[in-house]
Amino acid sequence: MDRQTVEVYEQRAEEWLAHRRRPIPDSLAAFAARVPAGTPRLDLGCGPGWHTGLLGAPAIASDAARAMLDLVGEHAPAAARVVADLEALPFARGALGGIWAHRCYMHVAAEALPLALADAHRALQVDGALHVQVTSDQQHENADDRFPGRHFEWWPAARLADVVVGAGFDIDTFVDDGEEWLDVEATRARTLADTVGPGMRLLLVGLNPSVYSADAGHGFARPGNRFWPAALAAGVVTRAHDPLHALRVDGVGMTDLVKRATPRADDLTRDEFRSGAARVERLVAWLEPGAVCFVGLGGYRAAVDRHAQTGWQPAPFGGRPAYVMPNTSGLNARVPPAELEAHLRAAISEPA
Repeated sequence: MDRQTVEVYEQRAEEWLAHRRRPIPDSLAAFAARVPAGTPRLDLGCGPGWHTGLLGAPAIASDAARAMLDLVGEHAPAAARVVADLEALPFARGALGGIWAHRCYMHVAAEALPLALADAHRALQVDGALHVQVTSDQQHENADDRFPGRHFEWWPAARLADVVVGAGFDIDTFVDDGEEWLDVEATRARTLADTVGPGMRLLLVGLNPSVYSADAGHGFARPGNRFWPAALAAGVVTRAHDPLHALRVDGVGMTDLVKRATPRADDLTRDEFRSGAARVERLVAWLEPGAVCFVGLGGYRAAVDRHAQTGWQPAPFGGRPAYVMPNTSGLNARVPPAELEAHLRAAISEPA
């Protein structure tokens, strides 16, 4: 996260404790009740630990500023304490039953939040609870900021909802107070999180995650799927089965038209495809990848253009060039691997 923000909290933790008092939100007790008994619950960006002791047990207090964690013992003496960056949680996959992220993700750059929430999705068990409160774009300044130098993001409500859904969460409640705060209560779905960010040369859009892929933690995971071998051969990625490496090293992001995981793509409805395509279109317009490649002609036809053919599309998608290729599933064996490779190579070239 923003190091200058962390430094403000490091240098002024005692002053923060003296001049700020974080009220107990009405949603805290309900959140604690949602976390499965006996599973760890994380107070992310905990500050002095005002909320940590009310989350139930076992509780973990986590903050990027060690000076804040030094104050937690007064408020939550039984809690474990972990210094951690909001964007790189030091927890194993599925280790947590809940994440309470109250007024911390607002310090993360907007374009970095999808990946930060993807990391939260990774660390949470399926059906784990997530609480997020961030600053709304209805207020564009900190009028009474006794602690200047901190980074803030001011979120449009609709974009925040899209990012949370894209990160693999089902939104249970979304409250916009119309003034300063947006509150989200969500559940970690059995699906994949988007791996997206700024500066993507290509955004790959699958149809939806298979249940197999959702459980494996990355897309196109079945041994019979030809995507990763074709993407390696085409030079789209340089490491197989690693979406984070694809994004950070190769500049290739990944998302899905529909987030709901199913055994087969034909279990989805046309309405799901169209609703999902609208979300992806907004994502593309926001992050502006070099191009968008849809991995599955049938899904693109269901969601965007029922007359579409493979190749570069005549109309952009979200303002960016759009390419459509065949599904790489082993069930689509009539399309040979060499053809899939050729499509992916074309998708990273300039549109004709």
